[in-house]
This record gives sequence, structure tokens and C-alpha cells, in this order.
Amino acid sequence: MEQADIFVEALNLTMFGMGFVFLFLTLLVFVTKLMSAIIRKLQARAINKYDSTTTLEQEIDEETKFVIEQAIKLHRGA
Repeated sequence: MEQADIFVEALNLTMFGMGFVFLFLTLLVFVTKLMSAIIRKLQARAINKYDSTTTLEQEIDEETKFVIEQAIKLHRGA
């Protein structure tokens, strides 16, 4: 009789544990899909923010360009 109770408790604990893991992993999948959708929307919004005709040289002013060139020369040892 006592052995049957232990077996039922073990079975109950196993089913509860497996159910909890299943629910947690299902929730994790949906949260990951939601985050992915949010990132895609933000990325699309950021891409549309910049005009495709704008080049890098138009975005950088002369002083910044000079500083970058000097840093590259200093790094290369020239």
C-alpha cells in the first residue's frame, strides 16, 4: 500500500515538473518571437530614417575627416 502511494507521488511530481518545463519553454518561444518582431520594426524604422542618397562623405564634416585621417596615420606609424 505504501509503495503504491510513493509511486503515485513520484508520477504526480514527474507530470508536474514536465508540465512546468513545457509551459516555460513555450512562453520562452513566444517571448523570443515577440522580441524579434520588435527588433525588426525598430531596425526598419532606423533604416528608413537615413536617406539612401546620403554618402559617408556628406555625413562627416571636414574637421572630423581630418581627425580620422590623422588617427589612421598615427596608428600606421607614418
